[in-house]
Formats: sequence, structure tokens, C-alpha cells
Amino acid sequence: MKTNSDYKGFIFDLDGVLVSTEHNHFLAWQKTADMLGIDFSEEENENLKGVSRVDSLKYILNLGNAVLSSEEFNNLLDFKNESYLDSIQNLTQQNCLNGVVETLSKAKARGIKLGVGSSSKNAKRILKLIEIEDYFDTVIDGSMVENLKPSPEVFLKAASNLGLETSECLVFEDAASGIQAAKAGGFLAIGIGNENIKHLADHYYNDLTEFTF
Repeated sequence: MKTNSDYKGFIFDLDGVLVSTEHNHFLAWQKTADMLGIDFSEEENENLKGVSRVDSLKYILNLGNAVLSSEEFNNLLDFKNESYLDSIQNLTQQNCLNGVVETLSKAKARGIKLGVGSSSKNAKRILKLIEIEDYFDTVIDGSMVENLKPSPEVFLKAASNLGLETSECLVFEDAASGIQAAKAGGFLAIGIGNENIKHLADHYYNDLTEFTF
């Protein structure tokens, strides 16, 4: 039976696994919903985990039975992204989730290749802000794939860039769509920090401090 250190590559989702900017996303979406006169709660925000920006806005519009022109829709997407980016400018390595830096350091020391597979188009910017970008051999974000999670494309592309087969990689995820994507791609799926996905994941940890080699 394989141990965790027998895998040659680790591929991480970003938000909720390496760093938490969920509240930043929520506040930015709430501002956007407010502009439309739509109530948007943190409970509703849970349904946007791992969902693209376009589909997230469609979800909010459906909540309020609102219809927008293409121009208005795109303007709101830009507004949301600008609000979000403004709110994350002060992120530092202190904002990394528990166990992240230690896990990345230990993996690097063992020669394990590291990648990020994220739906976020801001992934590279955030990795730089939290000062962990140098750990990763590849970063695949939402701007680099045609199909977002639950399609496995982002993880398959990351594994390919690492020069590894899917069976040689672990995927770390905190969202149901990400776990589904990992399994669809033939990866072992590790659930992190979201008990709602415990039943979907192959293994589950509350955070990376519980992950051992």
C-alpha cells in the first residue's frame, strides 16, 4: 500500500487549502449583489466554492430573478474582481493556512514535485503575495483551461506539466467540485478543512498539520 511520500507529485487547490480568502470573496460578491438589490448571505456563498466567476454571478442573478445585458454582466464581473483584489493587497505569508509552509518544505526536501490547480484567475498573484510561489513547479489557473472544475482539466494539466501520471499525484481540495474533478481525472483526492466533503474524499484532514509523510 502506498504511503503519502510514495507519491511523486502533490497538486493543491488554492483558496481554502493554501490560503483563506473566502471571506474576501464573500464581501466582494455581497457588494456586487447589493448593487443589484439582491440579498446574499454567507450560507449562499458556500455554494460558490470552486465555481467560476461567471457561474457565480449567474447564481446570484438567479437568486434575485435578475436579468442583465452582456455589457452590464461583464461590468459587474469586473467590479467584483476589483473589489476582491483591493481586499487582498495586504496578504502575507502569515495568511497561509495551518501546516501549509511546513508541508511544502517537507515535500520539497523529499523531491516531491508541487503544483497548484485553481479555478482562480488571480492564483499567481495570491501565491506571490503570500510568498510561497517559489515552492511550486507549475501553477495552472482558471485562465489556462477551457473547462473549470468539476472538469479535471486543471489537475490533468498540472500533472502533465509536472511530467507525472495521475496515479503518481495527490490532489488537495476543500470543495466538492474539486474533489469530483480530482476523482474524474484519476487522482487520489485529499479533502481539507471542509467536513461537507468528508464523504466524497479518499482521505480527509482538518488542515495540513494533520497530513503526514
